[in-house]
Amino acid sequence: MRKSIVLITGVNGEIGHGLVRSLHKKGHENLIGIDLSTADDFVKERTLDCLIGDILDRNLLERINAQYEVESIYHMAALLSTRAEFSPVVAHEVNVDGTLNMLHLAMEQAKSRGKAVKFFFPSSIAVYGLPSLGEKSSAGPVKEDDYRHPQTMYGCNKLYCESLGDYYSHYFKRLSANDSKGLVDFRSIRFPGIISAHTLPAGGTSDYAPEMIHAAAKGEHYDCFVSSDARIPFMTMPDAIYAIELIMAAPQQNLSQIVYNVKAFNPSAGEFLSKVKDYYPKTDIDFIVNDSRQSIIDSWPEDVDDAKARSDWGWQATHDLDKAFSDYLIPEIRSRYE
Repeated sequence: MRKSIVLITGVNGEIGHGLVRSLHKKGHENLIGIDLSTADDFVKERTLDCLIGDILDRNLLERINAQYEVESIYHMAALLSTRAEFSPVVAHEVNVDGTLNMLHLAMEQAKSRGKAVKFFFPSSIAVYGLPSLGEKSSAGPVKEDDYRHPQTMYGCNKLYCESLGDYYSHYFKRLSANDSKGLVDFRSIRFPGIISAHTLPAGGTSDYAPEMIHAAAKGEHYDCFVSSDARIPFMTMPDAIYAIELIMAAPQQNLSQIVYNVKAFNPSAGEFLSKVKDYYPKTDIDFIVNDSRQSIIDSWPEDVDDAKARSDWGWQATHDLDKAFSDYLIPEIRSRYE
C-alpha cells in the first residue's frame, strides 16, 4: 500500500521551516518536502524524505502520485515579490503553473483516495492595490473583497491562484458527468509581512523589517529601502504557522470563504526601528529610499480586516509588537547570534 504523507513544497523556505518545526512537534512523522536545493539538517531530521526537484517537473509529481497517498498539501514554493519583478515570466511559471500542477496532483490524489485532499495556499497582501497614498491612509482596515488590483507580478500571481483554488474546489470540469466538487479542500491566508528569528529574509518586499533586526543583532549597518513612515501590517513567524494550523484544523462547514486576511501589528518602518533600538541602542540603520520598492509598499494596505478569520476559525494573534520583540524575536535572535 502507498504510504500516507503530508507534502510540503518550498520546504527550505521561511514558512516551510516553520511548518516542519510545528508539524513534527505535533507528532507528524510522515512529512515529505520538495525544494530546488538540498534540505538543511534541521529539515532532514524532521521529515520522512526531502526531494530535490521542481514543482514544474510533472514527471516528479507523477512519481509522487504513484508512490504516496497524499492527505494534505502545504504549497509554499514561490518566487517572492522583489525577485518576481526582475523576472516576471519566470515568476508566472513558478507561481501560477507550479500551483496549477500542485492542484492537479491534489485532484488526482482525491479521486484515487475517494476523499478530499486539504490544500493550503499562502496568499499575500500583495493582491491589494491602493491607488494613492491618500486613499491608503483613509481606507482603514481593508476587507478581502476590497482593492484587489495588484500592481506587482507576485500579487497578480497570488490573486489568480486564489481563483484557481476556488475553481478546483467548486467548479472543476463542471460539464463532466462526474462531480468533482469538494475533492480539493482549498484554504488560503493572505499574509502580511512575516518576521522570522530563525531564517533570513529571501526576497520579499516587506523584508525591510526582519532585515533591520537581523542586521542590528549582527552589528552590521543596514540601509532600509523604504521611508520611515512606510506602513503595512506584519506578524511573527510563529503566529503565521499558528494561523495555518488553525485554518487547516477548522471543520470545512465553518469556513464561509476560501481566502482570509490575518494581522497582528502594523508599525511604520520608523516605529519598528525605534523598537529595535530599545534592544540594540547602537543600531546603525539609515533610510535610503528605493523609489520602485517604496511604490510597491505604498500600494499595499496600512491595515487589513481579519474579522472573518476571527469568527470562522478562531484566529487571534499571540504577538503584538511589544510581545513580538520581548517573547520571540529578541530571545531567539540573541540565541542565534550570541
